[in-house]
Amino acid sequence: MSASITLILCWIGLAVLSVGTVVLGNAGMSLTLAGAVLAVAFGKAWLITDGFMELRHAPLRWRGLLLSWPLVMVVGVLLALVL
Repeated sequence: MSASITLILCWIGLAVLSVGTVVLGNAGMSLTLAGAVLAVAFGKAWLITDGFMELRHAPLRWRGLLLSWPLVMVVGVLLALVL
């Protein structure tokens, strides 16, 4: 697949995920919905890392570093909501 098609698909995916976070956020406030919003946000971070930054073929350490930060943030926000 060419790079331009990959980027277009990434843009479409990010737009869909962004709309998903807005729809989930407007559905109300519960821990389940907050977890769903955070899961979608982590999906967006993954798409940005692998799609736009093109790190899907990079060493595992780089990908792990760039994906661990959103994961830490998701866990931190969930802990703040629970506590």
